[in-house]
Amino acid sequence: MLTIQVNGVAHTVDAPEDKPLLWVLRENLKLTGSKYGCGQALCGACTVHIDGQPTRSCVMPVGAVGNKAVRTVEDIRNEHIGSLVQNAWQELNVPQCGYCQSGQIMAATALLKSNSAPSDQDIDRAMSGNICRCGTYPRIRKAIHKIASEQL
Repeated sequence: MLTIQVNGVAHTVDAPEDKPLLWVLRENLKLTGSKYGCGQALCGACTVHIDGQPTRSCVMPVGAVGNKAVRTVEDIRNEHIGSLVQNAWQELNVPQCGYCQSGQIMAATALLKSNSAPSDQDIDRAMSGNICRCGTYPRIRKAIHKIASEQL
């Protein structure tokens, strides 16, 4: 049995320490917002925040989480920046199929928390590794710039 902090709540889970955090979230905790894309930390669909840092949950063993705080897309709206990101995503119709968008939202939230006025290069750097098969990158960039301009 392991205890992990997810979305501000301590959860005791019956899982081996080497089980990927993604599967603990989806199977044990029924938090299905984080998606399985590649299983190799290459696509970003599984991105969550661990102590505020975007982390690929598909390769993170749950045993390595320890006492760190895990935040998923289900709870990101409860952060000011996360709420702004989700609102901009809806307002600008960022998702197309939507499969990658939980990871995109988590990466954008982390970027805007660390850089309130990112350039296109900053956005490209922060969002690299978050693959969108539908190619919504221009809408993602537009949403991030919209949030940044409203924060000034």
